[in-house]
Amino acid sequence: MSGPLEGVRVLDLGTRIAAPFCAGLLGEQGAEVIKIEQPRTGDFMRDIGPFVTPTSTDDATAGVTAGGPGYSLFWAVEGRGRRSVTLDLRTAEGQDVFRRLAATADVVVENFRPGTLEGWHIGPGDLDPRLVVVRISMFGQDGPYAERGGLDRVGIGYGGLLHLTGYPDRPPVRVGVTISDYLTGVFAAQTAVSALYARDARRTGEGAIIDAALYGSVLRILEWTLPAYERLGVVRTREGNRLANSAPLDNYPAADGKYVCIVAGSDANFTRLCAAMERPDLLEDPRFTRLADRAAHNDAINGIVAEWTSTLPAHEVEARCIAHDVPVATAYTAADIFADPHMQARGDLVTVDDPVVGPLRQQAPYPRRVGEPVVAPSGAPRLGEHTDEVLGELLGLTPQEIARLHEERIV
Repeated sequence: MSGPLEGVRVLDLGTRIAAPFCAGLLGEQGAEVIKIEQPRTGDFMRDIGPFVTPTSTDDATAGVTAGGPGYSLFWAVEGRGRRSVTLDLRTAEGQDVFRRLAATADVVVENFRPGTLEGWHIGPGDLDPRLVVVRISMFGQDGPYAERGGLDRVGIGYGGLLHLTGYPDRPPVRVGVTISDYLTGVFAAQTAVSALYARDARRTGEGAIIDAALYGSVLRILEWTLPAYERLGVVRTREGNRLANSAPLDNYPAADGKYVCIVAGSDANFTRLCAAMERPDLLEDPRFTRLADRAAHNDAINGIVAEWTSTLPAHEVEARCIAHDVPVATAYTAADIFADPHMQARGDLVTVDDPVVGPLRQQAPYPRRVGEPVVAPSGAPRLGEHTDEVLGELLGLTPQEIARLHEERIV
């Protein structure tokens, strides 16, 4: 893909989500991304469902799924926009090949446990100092917990988000997606771009080592949680879909089984909501006169709104709120997203030409640059699909040399 990072080369050493997502975001901004995978097994994401049957009999038997029962749609999204090279980094020759590849690159993204790359002699100290090395881990590269592993659930737990998610009278509930991985990938990609700017635009010539802990991205978005504890002794906890200081605000049930989020805490929005509900009398009720009053009578006002929404289908609730300029949204399913005319008009979904299952509609690159068309990324590659091509193109290896690496199971 063309874009502002065109000419930048990224080596993606990551697995699962955070590091590959970081590399993928750079790719969607125009960088060339080369994914380094373990021969014969590949990225763990190839083994996570849901699965579909490959369109080609050859693909169904060629190991593209790294042993899974079919082709992973999770991989089809998270593996897109890059080329796949297999390389055994646990071998001396594989490490040598990687160092040579790194000499042609600008960014390396990895998420091994701290010290792993150093043990393989491919840590930042073994590579060109002009490289930007993004190091993603559970607890960071230093500190007493650095060597501990973990995944998304650990990140949201340790980072303080899990305690805030759900209802106060029930156990904490995880966010519906692996949020600490995605947040960390976003923060890391942004910091990598700033490091490239410092190196090139400011002509320092020096790269950077970026330490991105999974819990750190969660910690960064905790809003007022920490200063409120320090100054007020307040331990913030779960509030469900409501807020203690704002009402009416909730995910309200509609007559068709869907839920509609209405945000009408401010006095102006509450006035508009009363008009949408045809309930001007609520404006005269002393319990609901100002925001503080409504917050104090949270259950009462939210109950009244829920009674209204439950008599109408979600689209009608939305229409009436929109007509009166009340912030509103139905809790969309995937089917709703596919059918939505606004998302269609903006190009929020693109068709990716997947090499294994053919055209596959997915979420588009985000955000977009005004005035430029939305371009679909290339499909997620087959395992090792570009090994020979990359080693010949970037390192000048001959077909005979590449064949030997295959024979010796280095690639």
